[in-house]
Amino acid sequence: QVQLVESGGGLVQAGGSLRLSCVASGSIFSRNVMGWYRQAPGKQRELVARITRSGSTNYADSVKGRFTISRDNAKNTVYLQMNSLKPEDTAVYYCNADPVVVVLGGYEYWGQGTQVTVSS
Repeated sequence: QVQLVESGGGLVQAGGSLRLSCVASGSIFSRNVMGWYRQAPGKQRELVARITRSGSTNYADSVKGRFTISRDNAKNTVYLQMNSLKPEDTAVYYCNADPVVVVLGGYEYWGQGTQVTVSS
């Protein structure tokens, strides 16, 4: 069974912080790379941060220096610490493996995501 459950989003003022969490089923979390993605209204979903099982990380230029991804392999959980938030960070945030999970029928599997709204 595959499952992704994201939480921690909310409404925050520009300059504020949020910490997102994602609990993944073992079949997903066992993959080498996990990532956080986001999709803003009218835009395509983008990968903003990724982390390997050993802890190596990569970030999109737009969040570098402000976001930190981490994982707890014992808890099948991935985190995204977001600091110095900007209005342009407003989006629905999702976690997934990288590359994303594909289920029977060839469809990408995504959790429900968590809404992050940054007010100016």
